[in-house]
Amino acid sequence: MIHPSAIISPGAQLDSSVEVGPFSVIDGQVSLGAGCQVGPHVYLTGRTTIGPHNRFHAHCVIGDAPQDVKYKDEPTGLRIGAHNLFREGATVHRSAKPGEETVIGSHNFLMVNSHVAHNVRLGDHVIVANGALLGGHAQVEDRVFISGNCLVHQFVRIGTLAIMQGGSAISQDLPPFTVARGDNNMSGLNTIGLRRSGLGPDERLELKRLYHKLFLSGLKLSQVVAEARKEFTSAPARLLLDFIAASKRGVCRHRGVAFGEDDPEP
Repeated sequence: MIHPSAIISPGAQLDSSVEVGPFSVIDGQVSLGAGCQVGPHVYLTGRTTIGPHNRFHAHCVIGDAPQDVKYKDEPTGLRIGAHNLFREGATVHRSAKPGEETVIGSHNFLMVNSHVAHNVRLGDHVIVANGALLGGHAQVEDRVFISGNCLVHQFVRIGTLAIMQGGSAISQDLPPFTVARGDNNMSGLNTIGLRRSGLGPDERLELKRLYHKLFLSGLKLSQVVAEARKEFTSAPARLLLDFIAASKRGVCRHRGVAFGEDDPEP
């Protein structure tokens, strides 16, 4: 199950079912759960704990030191859940300070040459497409889709079921259920994602009305959020309002096409 050309540190812990391809290197303090598949020319390092049934394609670098000038080679960590897929050249860095972790959840898909920086927290069922870059301390909630060559600034949050169109760049928080287009812009709701997630017509309609009130009324956002809490009471609406209220960087604003043209009725 382990190719003779692979280099496995005596301190690494591999489940007996793990497969390791030719010329891969697994350093000490790496732990690999059951059913993991490590392809050729993969490098796993650092204090990295990897759950079951993860797959690493050629030239992945997982758990290497953070790209942080303040980092002084301290023992820092990376924790990966289950059933993730890391395609060719994907990189995930461990945290920048002892006692902290970079966290990758479960059932995520990191495509070719995508990058997850130190201290990022990635939820579950997230797709990070080719060439997308996540800066340090970014937080990505469940079922987010980050398209090709997108840029996510450090400390930015991306809410549940949000999507970033190809080449988008954000330095402000992207609210749940929305679509990022361009630089810190939104173009409406992720209506296809909402349908696929199982939200009913009433919930989707309420989110559309809430989006209109928040981002197209022309009123100050903080004022609108307070007013909207009295009017919009579904669980998805509360999730959106709580996300905005907790933002420290500000949130992306609607500056795309006219509402309704890119966001059909739920």
